[in-house]
Amino acid sequence: MIMKAMLIGGAGFVGKHLAIYLANTYGWEIVITGLPEEQEAITRSNLGRFAPLNILEREQIQALLEQERPNYIFHLAAQSSVAVSWKSPQTTIDVNIKGCANLLDAIRSIDIYDPKILLIGSGEEYGRLPEGICVVPETTVPCPGNPYAMTKAAQTMLGQLYAHAYRMHIVLARPFNHIGPGQMSGFVVSDFCKQVAEIMNGKEPIVRVGNLTAFRDFTDVRDVVRAYGMLIQHGTPGEIYNIGSGVVISIQALLEKIIQQSGLSITVQHDPQKFRPVDYPSIAADITKLQHTIDWKPEISLERTIADTLTDWQIRLKNHVE
Repeated sequence: MIMKAMLIGGAGFVGKHLAIYLANTYGWEIVITGLPEEQEAITRSNLGRFAPLNILEREQIQALLEQERPNYIFHLAAQSSVAVSWKSPQTTIDVNIKGCANLLDAIRSIDIYDPKILLIGSGEEYGRLPEGICVVPETTVPCPGNPYAMTKAAQTMLGQLYAHAYRMHIVLARPFNHIGPGQMSGFVVSDFCKQVAEIMNGKEPIVRVGNLTAFRDFTDVRDVVRAYGMLIQHGTPGEIYNIGSGVVISIQALLEKIIQQSGLSITVQHDPQKFRPVDYPSIAADITKLQHTIDWKPEISLERTIADTLTDWQIRLKNHVE
C-alpha cells in the first residue's frame, strides 16, 4: 500500500524541498495544502496534489482530513519571519498558535484515525540562553525573545500536551536556521545572496546589512527535510528534537563567503531597518538526541549551499521571480 503524506502549508520554501524528498525517497503520495492563490505554482511544479486549506478554519481542516486520511502529516504552515512577527504579532499568533490548535483538534476529533504528525518548531524558541551556554540541548528552558519565537514555543507546548493527554503520535522538530535555494529574501542568507546576484547583474556594488556580529547555526534545507522524513517515522511521540549543524558561524563570515564566491569587490553598508529590536549573540544546536534516534548528519557544505542559492537567485532575477 502506498503511504500518503499531507504537507500542511507545503507551498513554501521548505514544503517544496520536503515534497521532492518524500516522493523520491519513500515513494509516498504527496498532498500539499495551501491558500487558493498558491494552487497554480504547486500544480505547475508537479510536486504533489494540491488541496486548498485555510488553517484558521477548523471545520475545513477536519473535512479535508476525513476525505484524505493521510498516514503522515507535516505541519509547515506558519508565519515564519521574525521581522514580520515584530510588525504583525497578531497575525503571527493567529497562524502559528490558533492554526496549530485547529489542526491538532481536528485530527483528535476524527474517529479511528491515528496519523503520525510532525510539528515544526524553531531554534528561536530558546531565545536568551543561560550564562556560558551557546550549544543548547532540548532540556534547555526556552526564553523566547520575539513574537515568532513565542508562538513556536506555544506550538511546541500544544504538541506535547496533545501527545500526552490524547495519546496522539506527535513528534516535535526544533530546526535551527535552514537555508538554500528557493528561500524568500527576508531571511539573512537568501537576502545577502539576492543582493549579490543583483550586483552580479550590474547593480551598484553595495550590500546593505543588519547585525553582523551574531553567530548562528546554519543547515541546508535539503538536509533538514531529510531529518523531517526520518523523524516522523522513528521519533518518539511527545519528544523534541533539535535539528542543525551543531556549529556556529558569524553573520560577518557568512557574508564574506558569499561575496568571495561572487568574485566581485563589494562595499558593505549597515541599514538600521535590517536590525532586530532584540537579538542574541550566539546559539547552536546540540543534536546528540537527534543522532541517537535517527542515523542523520548534515551532508551539504555551507559553500555548496551558498553557491546553489546564488545560482538560484540569478535564475529568479532573470525570470523576474521573487
